[in-house]
Amino acid sequence: MSTKEDVQIKLYDGGAEDLMDSDLAPDRVSLLPGATGKIVPGERVRIMWGQDMLRDVLDGRYRAVICGVNDTDNSHGIISQICDLVPTSQWTARSVTSFAKMFHGSVSIHAASDKEPYVLKFDLDSVLILALLRPAGRDHFTLEDLGRGFQTITKMLHDRRERLPVASVSFLHARANRLRGADGQEPSFEGVLRTMYGAGYRGDVFVSPALWRFGHVGVFPSYPFPAGLERMRAGSS
Repeated sequence: MSTKEDVQIKLYDGGAEDLMDSDLAPDRVSLLPGATGKIVPGERVRIMWGQDMLRDVLDGRYRAVICGVNDTDNSHGIISQICDLVPTSQWTARSVTSFAKMFHGSVSIHAASDKEPYVLKFDLDSVLILALLRPAGRDHFTLEDLGRGFQTITKMLHDRRERLPVASVSFLHARANRLRGADGQEPSFEGVLRTMYGAGYRGDVFVSPALWRFGHVGVFPSYPFPAGLERMRAGSS
């Protein structure tokens, strides 16, 4: 009679487990179990470690995507890649930039006292892009910008089931629209998640590939992180 200890779990066929030594991979993550306890819907941000956002968008897994946009050059931003790759898109990097510039010019006259960043909508038919417009005269976003922008986006998503599921970039290691903290440096991923969550966002967040190189550090599949992390930071066992 077999016992649970006798059961051997296999991940691959042909004994490929012996060939897949994760220590040899430069890009890898060490995924830890997320928070446990009572399951409450709509109370977490799911972190998409190891997933390809562009492929998921093209596969139709999301109805809305959140990213950044500016009024100078978006040719290196993910918004340009999405507009180029989605078959039903009538937008290009040049037309996106032109629209952002026109919008900035309009609000500078009619709504100068309004607080930035504004959220621009680009309808690609199969997917809606909700783009945070980088404040005029700046080459970066701040966490404060991110918080205000996601408060607006949360309102745009409220009771709009046709805009769900939704996914966002992490805004870290961006080439076109960089994110900076109060010290002028790029904030932590935890700081970004805290800001999004605090603004009411409960969708998915795709991680910058640069963050896949921390295989020696445990990461969690969702935010808020388990309470044990805070206890460890405070010095508790």
